Amino acid sequence: MTSVEPPEHVRATFGLREVTPVWLGDWDGGWRLGDVVLSPVADHARAAWSAKIRETLKVDGLRLARPVRATDGRYVVSGWRADTFLEGIPEPRHDEVVSVSLRLHQATDKLERPRFLVQPPVAPWVDVDVFVAADRAAWEAVPLRSLRAGGIPLATSPDGVRSMELIGQLATLRKPVQTPAQLVHGDLFGTVLFAGGYSPGLTDITPYWRPAPWAAGVIVVDALAWGGADDGLLERWSDLPEWPQMLLRAVMFRLAVHALHPRSTPEAFPGLARTADMVRLTL
Repeated sequence: MTSVEPPEHVRATFGLREVTPVWLGDWDGGWRLGDVVLSPVADHARAAWSAKIRETLKVDGLRLARPVRATDGRYVVSGWRADTFLEGIPEPRHDEVVSVSLRLHQATDKLERPRFLVQPPVAPWVDVDVFVAADRAAWEAVPLRSLRAGGIPLATSPDGVRSMELIGQLATLRKPVQTPAQLVHGDLFGTVLFAGGYSPGLTDITPYWRPAPWAAGVIVVDALAWGGADDGLLERWSDLPEWPQMLLRAVMFRLAVHALHPRSTPEAFPGLARTADMVRLTL
């Protein structure tokens, strides 16, 4: 990952004119300026929403990066946001990340659904639209129907085609779920920071409107597919509500991302396919 250094006028607007930026490759492409990190923003509405929520949200046993407002009160300036710096790096402590997810979502369960989560992806597609479309594919009655109706080109690579085939097969195993949807962070794997004896840290919230156990399921699917997690991770959280169905939708979501994302690589597919087989056995 590379990043362009934050422009001088952006630094000045956040009150950081006299501080030399240091690039942080593992923080959303951000730059550290003293105790503040400036990060490029992919979607203005989501970035402003996340900042507003993190400004006051309190979660037991979790350090949250707090937004730093610009001198005029804005959260986002010319495609950049500012947050307090948190010590730590991602580590393969998968059970702890699932635990973070559960605590976080106890704290977010009363948040309202942001308007942008209701809007469908529209052309020209950007990264966030891929994830919105993949999320819908895992839950809609006929996976990927809305994409085909919208004329969105689907995968043509062998692993992309195989991903779509797997999605169709897994869809037949879905059953209705009763766990209510709420505001959840749907991308916690690889984004939770650990530093010695400090509580885990979180720099951002990637919002979805799904049941909380689904977000835990995405962590488990990611950890099994790409994080080197032991197979027992699947069973250790089996007391979560409707766990097999949540895992099923989580692996369908990741398969859809793989099929739709232009930067997907064939090397990522075998881990996903193996995880899909493991999920089948829980049903």
